[in-house]
Amino acid sequence: MCGIFGVINKNAVAIDKDLVSKALSTLSHRGPDDEGVYFNSINSVALGHRRLSIIDVSPAGRQPLSNEDESIWLVLNGEIYNYESLTMDLKKRGHTFKSNSDTEVIIHLYEERGISCVSSLRGMFSFALWDSKKNQLFLVKDRVGKKPLFYFDNSKALVFSSELKSILLYNKNTASLNYNGLLQYLNYFYIAAPQTAFNEIKKLIPGHILSIKNGELKIERYWTPDYNNKINIDFTEAKKRVRELVIEAVKLRMISDVPVGAFISGGLDSSIVTGIMSSISSKPIKTFSVGFKNKELNELPYSRIIANHYRCDHHELVLNADCIEALPRLIENFGEPHADSSALATYCLSSLAKKYISVTLIGEGSDELFAGYKRYAFYRVLRRIQFLPDWFKTIFHLNLKPRYKKWIGVFPEPVKSNLFQATFLERCLGEDVDAELFKIMDYADRFKGVDSALYTDLNYFLPYDLLIKVDVATMSHGVEARAPYLDQQIIEFTGSLPENWKLHGRTFKYILKEAFKDLLPQKIMEREKTGFIVPVNHWFRNELKDYLRDILLSDKAKSRGYFNPKKVEELIGEHIKSKHNYGHQLWTLLIFELWHRIFVDRG
Repeated sequence: MCGIFGVINKNAVAIDKDLVSKALSTLSHRGPDDEGVYFNSINSVALGHRRLSIIDVSPAGRQPLSNEDESIWLVLNGEIYNYESLTMDLKKRGHTFKSNSDTEVIIHLYEERGISCVSSLRGMFSFALWDSKKNQLFLVKDRVGKKPLFYFDNSKALVFSSELKSILLYNKNTASLNYNGLLQYLNYFYIAAPQTAFNEIKKLIPGHILSIKNGELKIERYWTPDYNNKINIDFTEAKKRVRELVIEAVKLRMISDVPVGAFISGGLDSSIVTGIMSSISSKPIKTFSVGFKNKELNELPYSRIIANHYRCDHHELVLNADCIEALPRLIENFGEPHADSSALATYCLSSLAKKYISVTLIGEGSDELFAGYKRYAFYRVLRRIQFLPDWFKTIFHLNLKPRYKKWIGVFPEPVKSNLFQATFLERCLGEDVDAELFKIMDYADRFKGVDSALYTDLNYFLPYDLLIKVDVATMSHGVEARAPYLDQQIIEFTGSLPENWKLHGRTFKYILKEAFKDLLPQKIMEREKTGFIVPVNHWFRNELKDYLRDILLSDKAKSRGYFNPKKVEELIGEHIKSKHNYGHQLWTLLIFELWHRIFVDRG
């Protein structure tokens, strides 16, 4: 895993090499081991790479990488897990490899199949491939968005990067605020692709390929999950197949030339991953967990159960409110506001983990594949009554889209109604902040019951909250996070299973639990899902209440014209007095103000 940056000038103006170097240097935390740049003065192309050495740590694995005649160049952020089998096949076809890296396989696959070769890749990736013979650049993002990719496009140039701030630096901070994107953030606490916080910069949507040739830009989807093609096997065989696929996915993600560990919470998903790793490895697995002094939200006792059960080399981090000091750097690496508070805990845990490992396996993705969220039970009921008249569903709040917005939204309607200032909302007139979400939900309507919700979460909540959170938090310290459950084959197989094998009565993730019930301690199997919760409710009533007031009620914050100052003060006051739990809402406002100071005020 690394950081990539690049430019193609459409008007043949020479590339500013010094500016490319400065932009690339902002990604040094993502790739602390090496730096490489390819310049093509004839076509005005630059491809830059910051390297975190994982596979083939020798100089032969340096990027950018090229084919034999240097007509094709590539920079990759991520890992290709099936590179060994692909390499063997390509060598049989006469291809010569100059490295043992997973990256080079993409170049030779492209020579064989063109850009459609991406369908053969199992991994997490964002990459840029330059074909000088065709005068064409491709930007490709993995199927579910494990690796970020931002781009800027106008009549003069296309600029791309793993992080927003590199593009802002290269463009000399000329981007304008995207108020629609900011309103989307305030609705959902993150901004979904293709939007960002800036009008001129976009995110590439997962499962898509962007190509540019002779100044013409084209974006196409290359993959989408299917839930209608159900498999014809019995439950016993399906359970066996789930176990085989998850074990294989973990094995593939343990391939590394540097130390590998695991982040564990004591929940089902990370515990299964750790159990499989322990059965494969001849040495104790290095495991890492984060907890809090607040006992109600401290998961460390459950993590210790797993660590002791598998005799792991276990490391713990206990956080208090002082960890807030790390927030500005984390926000800087996000590049836009993102208010999942667990990002801060993951960031701090990654700092500890980097002392021992460079790769960690994680449990993300299981809930969106095997139906792990409690809302899926209600969603199943809602799907079954959508035949009812619209007036009836409206009166009793049974419409799917408003319900889903409420589940993932930040502010309750009574709070939101007078929080935003009219001047801010006027800037957003004519813009639909729900357009991308509703587009996904409309497509999901072709699937039945819970499968519809799984498709929506896999394409919206997972990439734009969970995966970008993990990527930024871990890569801020040069740690690569790998998610076995999000292997392509697992995604496609779970999509082929009947929904009642995933949500069975009131049992969530039923088939996963059945497949691994012999692997885990009973206490972990029976544990109710809690989620990764940071004690911001407690902190904002105690250690951080003055900090919160100083930031959100400052003259600077009040003068921006986004929020009604009296309403913000009311939210803080009611939270501190424990009349309401507004911790998540206040965290969302806090992140917004700190982000504004860093990226808009440049302070």
